Amino acid sequence: MKFRPVVLAVLDGWGYRPERHGNAIAASRLPHYDALLERYPNTLLDASGEAVGLPKGIMGNSEVGHTNLGSGRVVPQGVVVIDDEIARGEFARNPVLVETFAHLRRTGGRLHLLGLLSDGQVHSSITHLFAIVDEAAAARIPFAIHAFLDGRDTPPRSAHRYIDALESWLAAVGAEGAIATLSGRFYAMDRDSRWERTQAAYDLLAFGKTERRFATAADALEYAYARDESDEFVLPSAIGKERPVKDGDACIFFNFRPDRARQMTTMFDKDERYHDLRFVTMTRYDESFPNPVLFGPRPQHHTFGEVLARAGLRQLRLAETEKYAHVTYFFNGGREEIFAGEERRLVPSDRSVATYDLEPRMKAREITDEALAALASGSFDAIVMNYANADMVGHTGKWEPTIEACEVLDTCIAELAQAVLAAGGLLAITADHGNAEEKIDEAGNPLTAHTTNPVPLILVAEHLEMGLREGGKLGDVAPTLLTLMGLPVPVEMTGTILLEP
Repeated sequence: MKFRPVVLAVLDGWGYRPERHGNAIAASRLPHYDALLERYPNTLLDASGEAVGLPKGIMGNSEVGHTNLGSGRVVPQGVVVIDDEIARGEFARNPVLVETFAHLRRTGGRLHLLGLLSDGQVHSSITHLFAIVDEAAAARIPFAIHAFLDGRDTPPRSAHRYIDALESWLAAVGAEGAIATLSGRFYAMDRDSRWERTQAAYDLLAFGKTERRFATAADALEYAYARDESDEFVLPSAIGKERPVKDGDACIFFNFRPDRARQMTTMFDKDERYHDLRFVTMTRYDESFPNPVLFGPRPQHHTFGEVLARAGLRQLRLAETEKYAHVTYFFNGGREEIFAGEERRLVPSDRSVATYDLEPRMKAREITDEALAALASGSFDAIVMNYANADMVGHTGKWEPTIEACEVLDTCIAELAQAVLAAGGLLAITADHGNAEEKIDEAGNPLTAHTTNPVPLILVAEHLEMGLREGGKLGDVAPTLLTLMGLPVPVEMTGTILLEP
Protein backbone atom coordinates (compact mmCIF):
# COMPACT_ATOMS: atom_id res chain seq x y z
CA MET A 1 0.00 0.00 0.00
CA LYS A 2 1.74 3.13 -1.25
CA PHE A 3 -0.44 6.02 -2.35
CA ARG A 4 1.12 9.05 -4.05
CA PRO A 5 0.21 11.82 -4.08
CA VAL A 6 -1.62 12.12 -0.78
CA VAL A 7 -3.71 15.27 -0.39
CA LEU A 8 -4.90 16.38 3.04
CA ALA A 9 -7.75 18.86 2.64
CA VAL A 10 -8.73 20.56 5.89
CA LEU A 11 -12.25 21.98 5.82
CA ASP A 12 -11.77 24.53 8.56
CA GLY A 13 -14.70 24.67 10.99
CA TRP A 14 -16.55 21.69 9.44
CA GLY A 15 -17.88 19.69 12.38
CA TYR A 16 -20.50 16.98 12.68
CA ARG A 17 -23.67 16.81 14.75
CA PRO A 18 -26.76 14.73 13.97
CA GLU A 19 -29.24 17.44 14.97
CA ARG A 20 -30.45 19.59 12.09
CA HIS A 21 -31.56 22.63 14.10
CA GLY A 22 -29.04 25.41 13.59
CA ASN A 23 -26.84 23.08 11.53
CA ALA A 24 -25.71 24.99 8.43
CA ILE A 25 -23.89 21.96 7.04
CA ALA A 26 -26.99 19.76 7.31
CA ALA A 27 -29.04 22.55 5.73
CA SER A 28 -26.68 22.84 2.76
CA ARG A 29 -27.01 21.04 -0.57
CA LEU A 30 -23.90 18.85 -0.64
CA PRO A 31 -24.42 16.17 -3.29
CA HIS A 32 -20.71 15.56 -3.91
CA TYR A 33 -19.71 15.50 -0.25
CA ASP A 34 -22.61 13.17 0.56
CA ALA A 35 -21.59 10.87 -2.31
CA LEU A 36 -18.04 10.65 -0.94
CA LEU A 37 -19.39 9.74 2.49
CA GLU A 38 -21.56 7.07 0.90
CA ARG A 39 -18.80 5.50 -1.18
CA TYR A 40 -15.53 5.82 0.75
CA PRO A 41 -14.28 4.88 4.23
CA ASN A 42 -15.03 7.53 6.83
CA THR A 43 -15.15 8.07 10.56
CA LEU A 44 -15.45 10.84 13.14
CA LEU A 45 -12.52 12.34 15.04
CA ASP A 46 -12.43 14.06 18.41
CA ALA A 47 -11.15 17.61 17.89
CA SER A 48 -11.57 19.23 21.29
CA GLY A 49 -10.62 18.98 24.94
CA GLU A 50 -8.11 16.45 26.18
CA ALA A 51 -8.00 14.69 22.79
CA VAL A 52 -6.07 17.67 21.40
CA GLY A 53 -4.16 18.75 24.50
CA LEU A 54 -6.72 21.22 25.86
CA PRO A 55 -8.59 21.14 29.17
CA LYS A 56 -11.60 18.83 29.28
CA GLY A 57 -14.65 20.26 27.52
CA ILE A 58 -12.80 23.13 25.83
CA MET A 59 -13.56 23.69 22.14
CA GLY A 60 -10.78 23.19 19.63
CA ASN A 61 -9.39 25.86 17.34
CA SER A 62 -7.39 26.13 14.15
CA GLU A 63 -3.98 26.43 15.80
CA VAL A 64 -4.53 23.45 18.06
CA GLY A 65 -6.19 21.42 15.32
CA HIS A 66 -3.43 21.85 12.77
CA THR A 67 -0.71 21.26 15.38
CA ASN A 68 -2.28 17.93 16.30
CA LEU A 69 -2.94 17.00 12.67
CA GLY A 70 0.66 17.62 11.65
CA SER A 71 2.35 16.27 14.77
CA GLY A 72 0.53 12.95 14.87
CA ARG A 73 0.10 13.01 18.63
CA VAL A 74 -1.78 14.79 21.40
CA VAL A 75 0.14 18.05 21.84
CA PRO A 76 -0.26 19.72 25.26
CA GLN A 77 -1.31 23.26 24.46
CA GLY A 78 0.03 26.50 25.89
CA VAL A 79 -3.08 26.97 27.97
CA VAL A 80 -2.52 23.61 29.68
CA VAL A 81 1.16 24.32 30.34
CA ILE A 82 0.33 27.75 31.77
CA ASP A 83 -2.57 26.41 33.85
CA ASP A 84 -0.25 23.79 35.30
CA GLU A 85 2.39 26.31 36.40
CA ILE A 86 -0.26 28.50 38.02
CA ALA A 87 -1.90 25.52 39.76
CA ARG A 88 1.47 24.39 41.18
CA GLY A 89 2.05 27.87 42.63
CA GLU A 90 5.14 28.38 40.49
CA PHE A 91 3.98 31.39 38.47
CA ALA A 92 5.19 33.88 41.10
CA ARG A 93 8.72 32.57 40.50
CA ASN A 94 8.55 32.85 36.71
CA PRO A 95 11.86 34.62 35.97
CA VAL A 96 10.42 36.87 33.25
CA LEU A 97 7.62 38.00 35.57
CA VAL A 98 10.12 38.65 38.39
CA GLU A 99 12.33 40.68 36.04
CA THR A 100 9.32 42.67 34.82
CA PHE A 101 8.39 43.71 38.35
CA ALA A 102 12.04 44.61 39.03
CA HIS A 103 12.02 46.84 35.93
CA LEU A 104 8.95 48.69 37.22
CA ARG A 105 10.45 49.19 40.67
CA ARG A 106 13.51 50.68 39.01
CA THR A 107 11.58 53.03 36.71
CA GLY A 108 8.54 53.72 38.86
CA GLY A 109 6.43 52.86 35.82
CA ARG A 110 3.04 51.23 35.44
CA LEU A 111 2.25 47.67 34.34
CA HIS A 112 -0.16 47.37 31.40
CA LEU A 113 -2.04 44.12 30.91
CA LEU A 114 -3.46 43.73 27.42
CA GLY A 115 -5.27 40.84 25.84
CA LEU A 116 -8.56 39.15 25.08
CA LEU A 117 -10.93 39.24 28.06
CA SER A 118 -12.55 35.85 27.52
CA ASP A 119 -12.98 32.35 28.87
CA GLY A 120 -13.08 30.91 25.34
CA GLN A 121 -9.52 29.60 25.82
CA VAL A 122 -8.84 29.96 22.13
CA HIS A 123 -6.59 33.02 22.32
CA SER A 124 -6.49 33.68 26.05
CA SER A 125 -7.85 32.64 29.42
CA ILE A 126 -9.33 35.05 31.93
CA THR A 127 -7.80 32.92 34.69
CA HIS A 128 -4.33 33.78 33.38
CA LEU A 129 -5.19 37.47 33.69
CA PHE A 130 -6.40 36.85 37.24
CA ALA A 131 -3.09 35.14 38.06
CA ILE A 132 -1.09 38.12 36.80
CA VAL A 133 -3.34 40.49 38.74
CA ASP A 134 -2.75 38.41 41.89
CA GLU A 135 1.02 38.67 41.52
CA ALA A 136 0.92 42.39 40.71
CA ALA A 137 -1.27 43.02 43.75
CA ALA A 138 1.04 40.99 45.99
CA ALA A 139 4.02 42.97 44.69
CA ARG A 140 2.12 46.27 45.05
CA ILE A 141 2.67 47.06 41.37
CA PRO A 142 0.19 49.60 39.90
CA PHE A 143 -1.37 48.46 36.65
CA ALA A 144 -3.90 49.24 33.93
CA ILE A 145 -5.91 46.65 32.01
CA HIS A 146 -6.54 47.08 28.29
CA ALA A 147 -9.31 44.59 27.62
CA PHE A 148 -9.96 43.30 24.11
CA LEU A 149 -13.54 42.06 23.82
CA ASP A 150 -14.36 38.70 22.27
CA GLY A 151 -17.87 37.93 21.00
CA ARG A 152 -16.48 35.40 18.56
CA ASP A 153 -15.33 32.50 20.70
CA THR A 154 -17.98 33.60 23.21
CA PRO A 155 -21.59 34.80 22.67
CA PRO A 156 -21.71 38.09 20.70
CA ARG A 157 -22.90 40.20 23.64
CA SER A 158 -21.38 38.54 26.66
CA ALA A 159 -18.57 40.96 27.59
CA HIS A 160 -20.42 42.18 30.69
CA ARG A 161 -19.88 38.75 32.27
CA TYR A 162 -16.12 39.04 31.98
CA ILE A 163 -15.98 42.71 32.92
CA ASP A 164 -18.04 42.01 36.06
CA ALA A 165 -15.87 39.03 36.95
CA LEU A 166 -12.68 41.04 36.46
CA GLU A 167 -13.88 44.02 38.48
CA SER A 168 -15.00 41.70 41.29
CA TRP A 169 -11.59 40.04 41.27
CA LEU A 170 -9.80 43.40 41.40
CA ALA A 171 -11.90 44.44 44.39
CA ALA A 172 -11.34 41.14 46.19
CA VAL A 173 -7.54 41.25 45.97
CA GLY A 174 -7.29 44.97 46.66
CA ALA A 175 -5.23 45.56 43.54
CA GLU A 176 -3.84 48.95 42.53
CA GLY A 177 -5.32 48.66 39.08
CA ALA A 178 -8.43 49.05 36.94
CA ILE A 179 -9.77 48.64 33.43
CA ALA A 180 -8.33 51.50 31.38
CA THR A 181 -9.57 50.73 27.86
CA LEU A 182 -11.95 48.48 25.93
CA SER A 183 -11.48 47.51 22.28
CA GLY A 184 -13.25 44.92 20.16
CA ARG A 185 -10.96 42.20 18.85
CA PHE A 186 -11.89 43.30 15.31
CA TYR A 187 -9.54 46.24 15.91
CA ALA A 188 -7.04 45.06 18.50
CA MET A 189 -6.47 41.54 17.13
CA ASP A 190 -6.48 41.79 13.34
CA ARG A 191 -4.16 39.28 11.66
CA ASP A 192 -4.64 40.13 7.99
CA SER A 193 -2.45 43.23 7.67
CA ARG A 194 -5.43 45.52 7.98
CA TRP A 195 -3.16 47.83 9.90
CA GLU A 196 -5.71 50.62 10.08
CA ARG A 197 -7.72 48.46 12.47
CA THR A 198 -4.72 47.74 14.67
CA GLN A 199 -3.79 51.42 14.55
CA ALA A 200 -7.17 52.44 15.97
CA ALA A 201 -6.62 50.27 19.04
CA TYR A 202 -2.93 51.12 19.29
CA ASP A 203 -3.60 54.86 19.24
CA LEU A 204 -5.77 54.41 22.31
CA LEU A 205 -3.26 52.25 24.19
CA ALA A 206 -0.16 54.25 23.31
CA PHE A 207 -1.50 57.81 23.05
CA GLY A 208 -4.93 57.77 24.68
CA LYS A 209 -6.46 58.86 21.38
CA THR A 210 -10.15 58.05 20.98
CA GLU A 211 -13.48 59.75 20.47
CA ARG A 212 -15.09 57.56 23.12
CA ARG A 213 -14.52 58.20 26.84
CA PHE A 214 -16.60 56.76 29.65
CA ALA A 215 -16.60 56.71 33.42
CA THR A 216 -17.03 52.93 33.57
CA ALA A 217 -16.60 49.89 31.36
CA ALA A 218 -20.31 49.16 31.77
CA ASP A 219 -21.12 52.60 30.33
CA ALA A 220 -18.87 51.96 27.33
CA LEU A 221 -20.49 48.60 26.68
CA GLU A 222 -24.01 49.98 26.98
CA TYR A 223 -23.17 52.77 24.53
CA ALA A 224 -21.70 50.31 22.01
CA TYR A 225 -24.64 47.90 22.22
CA ALA A 226 -27.06 50.77 21.64
CA ARG A 227 -25.24 51.35 18.36
CA ASP A 228 -25.50 47.67 17.40
CA GLU A 229 -21.81 46.98 18.04
CA SER A 230 -21.41 43.47 19.41
CA ASP A 231 -18.36 42.71 21.55
CA GLU A 232 -16.07 41.95 18.64
CA PHE A 233 -16.75 45.32 17.00
CA VAL A 234 -16.73 47.70 19.98
CA LEU A 235 -14.79 50.80 18.96
CA PRO A 236 -11.70 51.54 21.07
CA SER A 237 -12.94 53.30 24.22
CA ALA A 238 -11.16 54.93 27.17
CA ILE A 239 -12.38 54.17 30.69
CA GLY A 240 -11.82 56.54 33.61
CA LYS A 241 -8.65 58.58 33.79
CA GLU A 242 -6.19 58.42 30.92
CA ARG A 243 -3.47 55.77 31.35
CA PRO A 244 -1.54 55.37 28.09
CA VAL A 245 1.59 53.24 27.83
CA LYS A 246 4.64 55.41 28.59
CA ASP A 247 8.38 54.91 28.41
CA GLY A 248 9.57 53.14 31.53
CA ASP A 249 6.34 51.16 31.77
CA ALA A 250 5.95 47.43 31.15
CA CYS A 251 3.34 45.53 29.15
CA ILE A 252 2.25 41.93 29.45
CA PHE A 253 0.26 40.71 26.46
CA PHE A 254 -1.55 37.77 28.03
CA ASN A 255 -2.87 36.10 24.85
CA PHE A 256 -1.23 32.69 24.53
CA ARG A 257 -2.13 32.18 20.87
CA PRO A 258 0.23 34.06 18.54
CA ASP A 259 -1.53 34.81 15.28
CA ARG A 260 -3.87 37.60 16.37
CA ALA A 261 -1.35 39.15 18.73
CA ARG A 262 1.44 39.79 16.24
CA GLN A 263 0.31 43.07 14.70
CA MET A 264 -0.22 44.85 18.02
CA THR A 265 3.12 43.51 19.26
CA THR A 266 4.80 44.76 16.08
CA MET A 267 3.42 48.27 16.56
CA PHE A 268 4.83 48.51 20.07
CA ASP A 269 8.14 47.03 18.92
CA LYS A 270 8.50 49.53 16.06
CA ASP A 271 7.46 52.64 18.02
CA GLU A 272 10.66 54.68 18.33
CA ARG A 273 9.24 56.76 21.20
CA TYR A 274 9.89 53.88 23.55
CA HIS A 275 13.46 53.41 24.80
CA ASP A 276 12.80 51.74 28.14
CA LEU A 277 9.50 49.93 27.63
CA ARG A 278 9.55 46.28 28.68
CA PHE A 279 7.09 44.44 26.45
CA VAL A 280 6.43 40.86 27.53
CA THR A 281 4.27 38.29 25.76
CA MET A 282 2.66 35.20 27.25
CA THR A 283 4.15 32.92 24.57
CA ARG A 284 6.52 33.39 21.63
CA TYR A 285 4.42 35.13 18.97
CA ASP A 286 7.09 35.11 16.27
CA GLU A 287 10.72 34.03 16.11
CA SER A 288 11.67 37.50 14.84
CA PHE A 289 10.26 39.31 17.90
CA PRO A 290 12.98 40.27 20.42
CA ASN A 291 10.71 40.60 23.45
CA PRO A 292 10.91 38.42 26.59
CA VAL A 293 8.38 35.59 26.86
CA LEU A 294 6.72 34.16 29.97
CA PHE A 295 6.28 30.68 28.49
CA GLY A 296 8.74 29.72 25.77
CA PRO A 297 7.97 27.56 22.74
CA ARG A 298 7.96 23.78 22.83
CA PRO A 299 8.29 22.82 19.16
CA GLN A 300 7.34 19.32 18.04
CA HIS A 301 9.78 17.10 16.17
CA HIS A 302 9.30 14.18 13.80
CA THR A 303 6.13 15.73 12.39
CA PHE A 304 4.41 14.72 9.15
CA GLY A 305 6.34 17.35 7.20
CA GLU A 306 9.67 16.34 8.73
CA VAL A 307 9.11 12.66 7.91
CA LEU A 308 8.41 13.56 4.27
CA ALA A 309 11.49 15.78 4.11
CA ARG A 310 13.75 13.07 5.53
CA ALA A 311 12.37 10.65 2.95
CA GLY A 312 13.34 13.07 0.18
CA LEU A 313 9.74 13.72 -0.84
CA ARG A 314 8.22 16.96 -2.09
CA GLN A 315 5.27 18.57 -0.33
CA LEU A 316 3.08 21.59 -0.98
CA ARG A 317 1.31 23.74 1.63
CA LEU A 318 -1.61 25.74 0.30
CA ALA A 319 -4.10 28.14 1.91
CA GLU A 320 -5.41 31.68 1.79
CA THR A 321 -4.10 34.31 4.18
CA GLU A 322 -6.58 33.55 6.96
CA LYS A 323 -5.26 30.01 7.40
CA TYR A 324 -1.77 30.17 5.88
CA ALA A 325 0.04 30.00 9.23
CA HIS A 326 -2.00 26.95 10.14
CA VAL A 327 -0.87 24.77 7.21
CA THR A 328 2.73 25.93 7.66
CA TYR A 329 3.91 26.99 11.13
CA PHE A 330 1.29 25.16 13.19
CA PHE A 331 1.10 22.04 11.01
CA ASN A 332 4.89 21.83 11.28
CA GLY A 333 4.64 21.72 15.06
CA GLY A 334 5.71 25.30 15.71
CA ARG A 335 8.57 25.35 13.23
CA GLU A 336 9.13 28.56 11.25
CA GLU A 337 11.72 27.16 8.81
CA ILE A 338 10.64 25.48 5.60
CA PHE A 339 11.56 21.81 5.29
CA ALA A 340 13.68 20.56 2.41
CA GLY A 341 11.32 19.77 -0.45
CA GLU A 342 8.53 21.88 1.03
CA GLU A 343 6.87 24.54 -1.12
CA ARG A 344 4.34 27.07 0.14
CA ARG A 345 1.69 28.89 -1.83
CA LEU A 346 -0.37 31.70 -0.35
CA VAL A 347 -3.61 32.90 -1.94
CA PRO A 348 -4.23 36.41 -0.55
CA SER A 349 -7.54 36.77 1.26
CA ASP A 350 -9.83 39.56 0.09
CA ARG A 351 -9.07 42.63 2.19
CA SER A 352 -11.90 44.66 0.66
CA VAL A 353 -14.56 43.03 2.86
CA ALA A 354 -14.87 43.66 6.58
CA THR A 355 -16.46 40.28 7.37
CA TYR A 356 -16.73 37.15 5.26
CA ASP A 357 -20.51 36.89 5.28
CA LEU A 358 -20.10 39.49 2.52
CA GLU A 359 -17.97 37.06 0.51
CA PRO A 360 -18.79 33.47 1.53
CA ARG A 361 -16.89 32.04 -1.42
CA MET A 362 -13.66 33.54 -0.09
CA LYS A 363 -10.74 32.10 -2.10
CA ALA A 364 -11.96 28.52 -2.36
CA ARG A 365 -11.98 28.65 -6.16
CA GLU A 366 -8.43 29.97 -6.38
CA ILE A 367 -7.15 27.45 -3.84
CA THR A 368 -8.77 24.62 -5.77
CA ASP A 369 -7.23 25.82 -9.02
CA GLU A 370 -3.79 25.92 -7.38
CA ALA A 371 -4.27 22.39 -6.09
CA LEU A 372 -5.44 21.10 -9.49
CA ALA A 373 -2.41 22.67 -11.16
CA ALA A 374 -0.09 21.12 -8.58
CA LEU A 375 -1.65 17.70 -9.13
CA ALA A 376 -1.41 18.06 -12.90
CA SER A 377 2.28 18.91 -12.62
CA GLY A 378 3.06 15.65 -10.84
CA SER A 379 5.64 17.52 -8.78
CA PHE A 380 4.40 16.72 -5.29
CA ASP A 381 4.14 13.60 -3.18
CA ALA A 382 1.88 15.31 -0.66
CA ILE A 383 -0.31 18.41 -0.50
CA VAL A 384 -1.64 19.92 2.71
CA MET A 385 -4.33 22.51 2.05
CA ASN A 386 -6.99 24.44 3.91
CA TYR A 387 -10.40 25.80 2.97
CA ALA A 388 -11.28 28.60 5.41
CA ASN A 389 -14.92 29.16 4.39
CA ALA A 390 -16.95 27.18 6.93
CA ASP A 391 -14.97 28.64 9.82
CA MET A 392 -14.53 32.26 8.78
CA VAL A 393 -18.09 32.69 7.52
CA GLY A 394 -19.40 30.63 10.42
CA HIS A 395 -17.79 33.10 12.83
CA THR A 396 -20.10 35.83 11.57
CA GLY A 397 -23.13 33.90 12.83
CA LYS A 398 -24.95 34.61 9.57
CA TRP A 399 -27.07 31.64 8.51
CA GLU A 400 -27.49 32.01 4.75
CA PRO A 401 -23.86 33.05 4.06
CA THR A 402 -22.63 30.06 6.08
CA ILE A 403 -24.77 27.74 3.97
CA GLU A 404 -23.39 29.35 0.82
CA ALA A 405 -19.85 28.86 2.14
CA CYS A 406 -20.49 25.14 2.67
CA GLU A 407 -22.06 24.68 -0.75
CA VAL A 408 -19.10 26.38 -2.44
CA LEU A 409 -16.82 23.80 -0.86
CA ASP A 410 -18.95 20.92 -2.14
CA THR A 411 -18.09 21.80 -5.73
CA CYS A 412 -14.41 22.31 -4.92
CA ILE A 413 -14.16 18.97 -3.13
CA ALA A 414 -15.70 17.19 -6.10
CA GLU A 415 -13.11 18.61 -8.50
CA LEU A 416 -10.30 17.88 -6.08
CA ALA A 417 -11.39 14.27 -5.57
CA GLN A 418 -11.65 13.67 -9.31
CA ALA A 419 -8.14 15.01 -9.90
CA VAL A 420 -6.60 13.02 -7.04
CA LEU A 421 -8.23 9.80 -8.24
CA ALA A 422 -7.04 10.46 -11.79
CA ALA A 423 -3.51 10.82 -10.44
CA GLY A 424 -3.78 7.50 -8.62
CA GLY A 425 -3.51 9.21 -5.27
CA LEU A 426 -5.47 9.51 -2.05
CA LEU A 427 -7.52 12.43 -0.78
CA ALA A 428 -8.04 12.73 2.98
CA ILE A 429 -10.83 15.16 3.89
CA THR A 430 -11.02 16.28 7.50
CA ALA A 431 -11.40 19.38 9.67
CA ASP A 432 -9.58 21.01 12.57
CA HIS A 433 -12.63 21.78 14.75
CA GLY A 434 -16.36 22.37 14.51
CA ASN A 435 -18.20 25.62 13.77
CA ALA A 436 -20.63 25.64 10.83
CA GLU A 437 -22.65 22.69 12.16
CA GLU A 438 -23.93 24.69 15.15
CA LYS A 439 -24.91 28.25 14.29
CA ILE A 440 -28.23 28.82 16.12
CA ASP A 441 -29.01 28.01 19.75
CA GLU A 442 -32.28 26.64 21.09
CA ALA A 443 -33.62 30.17 21.64
CA GLY A 444 -32.93 31.12 18.02
CA ASN A 445 -29.88 33.28 18.74
CA PRO A 446 -26.90 33.20 16.37
CA LEU A 447 -23.78 31.35 17.50
CA THR A 448 -20.35 32.55 16.40
CA ALA A 449 -17.95 30.31 18.32
CA HIS A 450 -16.26 26.99 17.64
CA THR A 451 -17.83 23.82 19.02
CA THR A 452 -16.79 20.64 20.80
CA ASN A 453 -18.37 18.44 18.13
CA PRO A 454 -16.32 15.79 16.30
CA VAL A 455 -15.10 16.27 12.74
CA PRO A 456 -15.15 13.90 9.76
CA LEU A 457 -12.32 11.99 8.18
CA ILE A 458 -12.95 10.60 4.68
CA LEU A 459 -10.34 8.67 2.71
CA VAL A 460 -10.97 8.91 -1.03
CA ALA A 461 -8.93 6.44 -3.10
CA GLU A 462 -9.41 3.59 -5.52
CA HIS A 463 -8.52 0.10 -4.34
CA LEU A 464 -8.38 1.11 -0.70
CA GLU A 465 -9.55 -2.14 0.83
CA MET A 466 -9.47 -0.84 4.38
CA GLY A 467 -11.95 0.69 6.76
CA LEU A 468 -11.47 3.29 9.48
CA ARG A 469 -11.75 2.72 13.21
CA GLU A 470 -14.12 4.67 15.40
CA GLY A 471 -12.99 6.72 18.37
CA GLY A 472 -10.11 8.50 16.67
CA LYS A 473 -8.69 11.96 17.19
CA LEU A 474 -6.87 14.57 15.11
CA GLY A 475 -3.48 13.25 16.23
CA ASP A 476 -4.26 9.94 14.50
CA VAL A 477 -4.36 11.45 11.01
CA ALA A 478 -0.61 11.84 10.37
CA PRO A 479 0.39 8.26 11.28
CA THR A 480 -2.53 6.97 9.23
CA LEU A 481 -1.45 8.95 6.16
CA LEU A 482 2.21 7.99 6.53
CA THR A 483 1.16 4.34 6.61
CA LEU A 484 -0.88 4.85 3.44
CA MET A 485 2.21 6.39 1.81
CA GLY A 486 4.33 3.39 2.79
CA LEU A 487 6.48 5.47 5.15
CA PRO A 488 7.59 4.49 8.66
CA VAL A 489 5.77 6.15 11.55
CA PRO A 490 8.25 7.67 14.03
CA VAL A 491 7.95 6.61 17.66
CA GLU A 492 7.25 10.24 18.61
CA MET A 493 3.96 9.98 16.74
CA THR A 494 1.88 8.36 19.44
CA GLY A 495 -1.34 8.69 17.47
CA THR A 496 -3.20 5.55 16.46
CA ILE A 497 -3.19 4.25 12.89
CA LEU A 498 -6.90 4.26 12.10
CA LEU A 499 -6.87 1.69 9.30
CA GLU A 500 -8.64 -1.62 9.85
CA PRO A 501 -9.44 -4.52 7.50
